[in-house]
Amino acid sequence: MKRAELLNKVESVHVKEKTGEFAIGDTVDVHQKILEGAKERVQVFSGTVIGRRGVGISETFTVRRIVQGEGVERTFPIHSPRIAKIDMKRTGRVRRAKLYYLRDRVGKATKLRERKKGEAETASAQTKAARRTTATTGRKPAATTEG
Repeated sequence: MKRAELLNKVESVHVKEKTGEFAIGDTVDVHQKILEGAKERVQVFSGTVIGRRGVGISETFTVRRIVQGEGVERTFPIHSPRIAKIDMKRTGRVRRAKLYYLRDRVGKATKLRERKKGEAETASAQTKAARRTTATTGRKPAATTEG
């Protein structure tokens, strides 16, 4: 058995089937399990998804929020057993894969436009297609023009 096949077989056991459909620019609530001594509780981190990277078991996403005037970013592994669930609160209309420019903005300037209902399905379908292409070929898909 080749190394890649063996890795895929081991990783497939730990990959979550349902991870919650969200895209860059969406406002999400990440419910994370926290261990405190013998007790386990769920802590919610709310914010805007500013980036997503990786494929398969190593896929992660970064969430940013403002707490007491200070920007806080956390990176979560999507397939972690510590992530209880991911709730999407609001969809954001963006034209970038990474929203690092939000780091320089304060107040209302950090607001993103709402994505329309028809737009949401199209954007998520394009994201899924791009991920499938990247995962199978190892290359980014060719740019498409929409008219």
